[in-house]
Amino acid sequence: MLVGEILRVYAVTRRRMPRGDIRHVAAARRALLQRTSPTPPPAGQDSWDVAAHLGRAVYRTLRLLPTDSRCLVQSLVLSRMLATRGIPSTLVIGAHSRPEFEAHAWVEHEGRPVLPPRGFQDSRLAEL
Repeated sequence: MLVGEILRVYAVTRRRMPRGDIRHVAAARRALLQRTSPTPPPAGQDSWDVAAHLGRAVYRTLRLLPTDSRCLVQSLVLSRMLATRGIPSTLVIGAHSRPEFEAHAWVEHEGRPVLPPRGFQDSRLAEL
C-alpha cells in the first residue's frame, strides 16, 4: 500500500512541477499540512521514526523508476507524504560551485536529515 501511495504522490508532484517554481510546489505542501489534522503515529513510534521509515521507502521506490526521480522529486514526494500525516518537515536545497556546479535537495524533520544531504549540509541555499 505504501508503494502505491508513493507512486500516486509522485504522479501529482510531477504534474505540478512544470507549472511553476519550486516555491509554489512547497507552498502547496505547507497548505496541506495546515489543513491536515495530525494523526498520531502508530503505537511505539514517534514522528521521527515515521519520517525515517517514509524517507527510506520513498528513496527505494523512486530510484527504481525509469523517469526523473532525482533528489528534488524525492524530496517533494516525501514532504507531501509527511504533510498528509501532520508531520512538519523542511525541504532544503544546497549547492556547490567548485569544481563544477552541483545542487542537491533533501528533507529534514526536527533539524535532522530524513533524506541524505550528501555533503551539501554546509551549502544551504534555501529552506522551504
